[in-house]
Amino acid sequence: MPVQKLIELLDSHQIKYTVLTHSVAYTAQGVAALTHTPGKELAKTVIVDLDGALAMAVLPASGAVNVSELRAATGAKTAILAKESDFKDWFPDCETGAMPPFGNLYGMRVFVDESLTFDKEIAFNAGSHRELMRLAYADFEKLVKPTVLRFASLRARVA
Repeated sequence: MPVQKLIELLDSHQIKYTVLTHSVAYTAQGVAALTHTPGKELAKTVIVDLDGALAMAVLPASGAVNVSELRAATGAKTAILAKESDFKDWFPDCETGAMPPFGNLYGMRVFVDESLTFDKEIAFNAGSHRELMRLAYADFEKLVKPTVLRFASLRARVA
């Protein structure tokens, strides 16, 4: 079952969503393949350390965080990818690496790569390596209020 506090948040705002159960997959590209979701339409959540504070960088599964671009875009002095050991305790209700991009539920800032804003829907891990959640990007943006930046290295970036 998806993270309960995420379900409660969505239901309390009457947000429409779907949940798809799939075979276990530990990578965003693996989830994309199993669920027949194009990698550019599946959002992955990467935890980054910006000047000593953890934050979520949300980008298409087919991309990678360009740490230099993220540092420059956020104005941080330092930016690195966080180690699993740095953040696993922040998400006690999630399997490690399957946290949904709702940093507001975990006291964490959220940065979204601009390329995701062009998609009508956003799909993401729902707290486990077996569930994918899909909802309108506009609803995600309304609830999370992410900062939209350009920081992903993508195979085919949308202009």
